[in-house]
Amino acid sequence: MIPLKYNVRNLRVRWKTTLSTVFGTGLAVFSACVLFGLVDGLEHSLTISGEPLDLIVMRPGSSNETTGVIEATKADQILTLDEIARDTSGQVLAAEEILNIPIAVRKNGTRTNVIVRGVQPASRKLRPSFRIVEGRDFEEGRSECIVSPSMSSRFQGAQIGGWLNFGDKERYQVVGIFTAGGSSAESEIWADLKDVVRNTGREGTVSCVQLRARDRAAFHQLMKTLDGDTRFKLTAIPEPVYFQNQSRSSIFLKGAGTLIAVLLTFGAMFAAANTMFAAVGSRTREIGTMRALGFPRRDLLLCFLGESLILCFLGGILGVAAALPLNALTYETSDFNSFASITIAFRLGPLALSVAAVMTAAMGLFGGMMPALRAVRLDVISALREL
Repeated sequence: MIPLKYNVRNLRVRWKTTLSTVFGTGLAVFSACVLFGLVDGLEHSLTISGEPLDLIVMRPGSSNETTGVIEATKADQILTLDEIARDTSGQVLAAEEILNIPIAVRKNGTRTNVIVRGVQPASRKLRPSFRIVEGRDFEEGRSECIVSPSMSSRFQGAQIGGWLNFGDKERYQVVGIFTAGGSSAESEIWADLKDVVRNTGREGTVSCVQLRARDRAAFHQLMKTLDGDTRFKLTAIPEPVYFQNQSRSSIFLKGAGTLIAVLLTFGAMFAAANTMFAAVGSRTREIGTMRALGFPRRDLLLCFLGESLILCFLGGILGVAAALPLNALTYETSDFNSFASITIAFRLGPLALSVAAVMTAAMGLFGGMMPALRAVRLDVISALREL
């Protein structure tokens, strides 16, 4: 068996080509990590938004809250159902909510759609890890709102004390900054339900009802009642299922990311192959000598494949290390369901790391296979005669 230090010594001797190949493969892995880190962040924010006992109630046929109009009288009746859980003070864990999608101005002067959600007190308890981190919560009936840190940093007037103006009749003063555990709520502006209804002129309807069942049996009973009872005839969707359906907007990003990752992998494979072909060409006499000393073809094949894998492994580590600082950043994109701006926290999670590992292995194996086969097929006598 050819010792590993032989490969390390050769890589060190040819340090210029080694560095160029490492940087090339590292750039490919870094690019893939960025793409799939965004996909991972989007899917993660939607995954953690769904609670197993929570339901989102909308009109039949609605696929998202923006089209899920419910009569306010029906929504009030839903809040009286016995199967709904209650908090320690006896208040039902259910809230009527309304969504409006106006146009907001970013700090750079450009415009985009944003989600303004009119909520009730129970809405806070239905979101994971909701808490006010700066300022205070809004008061009902005063046209106040709260925003997430990312929204505050990106939009004009979204700082505490500022005003968000969405037209002549709809404006809110920002009084607090909130977080919600990285869930999709952090892409929204929250205001009092009655304020949003009054400002948008949508009296008599709400977009949806969010509620939490008392237990698993009550969960199934609620779904049956809301769907089949003549008083309602509504659609109750489990939150995890709802947000899983909303995550379909990441399919395009995932497909584009996969295509780009494949193309980058092929490019890096050729770079690794060129480096290894050059290594074989410059070490013809060494290869002949090792064959004359009795090293079998299998050992030579493993030797050159191992060298290629080391090169790409170093590039993979470099690419992942370069992507790690991006974990502290957030990015803005558009939700394909509502066409509103949403915030994604970059997440170098299992998806991105798996893609990086597969790319690294593919580049090392396929990039080194042809040069390794060329090395083992060299004629011993001809190789020893090479100068």
